[in-house]
Amino acid sequence: MPAVCFYFQLHQPYRLRRYSVFDSGPDYFDDTNNAAIVRKVAGKCYVPALRHLLDLAERLHGDFRVGLSVTGCLIDQCREYVPEVIELLQKLAETGCVEFLAETYCHSLAHLFDAQEFDRQVALHTETMDELFGQSPAVFRNTELIYNDALAQHLAKGGRFLGVLTEGAEALLNGRSPNHVYRAAPAPATSVLLKNHKLSDDIAFRFSDPNWAGHPLTAEKFAAWVADEPGDIVGLFMDFETFGEHQWESTGIFELLTGLPQQLRDAGCPMLTPSEVLDEFDPTGSVEAPQPVSWADTERDASAWLGNAMQSSASHELYRLLPKVLSAAAAGDETVLRDWRRLSASDHFYYMCTKFFADAEVHQYFSPYESPYDSYINFMNVLDHLRTRAGQSVDVP
Repeated sequence: MPAVCFYFQLHQPYRLRRYSVFDSGPDYFDDTNNAAIVRKVAGKCYVPALRHLLDLAERLHGDFRVGLSVTGCLIDQCREYVPEVIELLQKLAETGCVEFLAETYCHSLAHLFDAQEFDRQVALHTETMDELFGQSPAVFRNTELIYNDALAQHLAKGGRFLGVLTEGAEALLNGRSPNHVYRAAPAPATSVLLKNHKLSDDIAFRFSDPNWAGHPLTAEKFAAWVADEPGDIVGLFMDFETFGEHQWESTGIFELLTGLPQQLRDAGCPMLTPSEVLDEFDPTGSVEAPQPVSWADTERDASAWLGNAMQSSASHELYRLLPKVLSAAAAGDETVLRDWRRLSASDHFYYMCTKFFADAEVHQYFSPYESPYDSYINFMNVLDHLRTRAGQSVDVP
């Protein structure tokens, strides 16, 4: 029977307020709406789901294992609006059943644009994990599971991480199974742990669809599917918001969350954290990714954030401004850098996506804008003002 690696991502961005060319203040973010959203998601998802995880840790006596990554954007907002979420995560850390993963602090695309800023955000995030949860992360998870050869090589240079998580995309596997550990071809010391997107998406996207052939999905049925999988490890990776927010409590999603670990144990499928997987299983081969892969959209690449001219323009202009922002921060204006990093969250570029069909529906579900074009205009208005602020803080040619 294969082992199982649960991995959940917790993230909420700082959403922008409507900002026009006539606005002149540095109040870019919609504090009222952000507070309301974080409190709503905490009430529907974070608080009840984390309590369920605590109960699982107690009932299964260490057999329940899970990997979590929590972005700095969410941590900062929970500290301000819902401190109970931080307290529950700390209690979960004390059980020893959870491994906290490293990532960019602001859920950014920095690895694709600026290696030094990427390193700064990763360092800030790992320091926060140590401060809050007493863990120094040993496994890395890039924003939206974005991965390529350049990332593997960069992580290997630092020597900080045992491995990296990413999507079990066909572009990587070339017909092979995602249910094994692989090594990064350009950096053999870096192991790659993959998401089984078929089984993960059965929960994250198809669980409540009455037209899906697997509906209704029970813990016993799903555990049997997992047990029948060939290979060493089944990576069940998804947004934590799946539980209670994307799939509402009324669908029975919490019953699946609480019942599945017991059913997996009964089926002989042990649960392991990402580090435990990498310690337990040797790589069975290598993967190459000259182009980025991710867990988003049908293409499973970086086009969800960088696939059109608006996204390219906004992202390149953002990173072009970074040297001036860093100089302003060095001159004493740390708020400029804080705001720039909040703008670097991948969500802002995701909202600008202009895809069609099912992918478009997912993007529209998450976007607070009426159209991708509104998102781009609003973002660029904010960026223009931030550029002015940075220039006023310090004169950089």
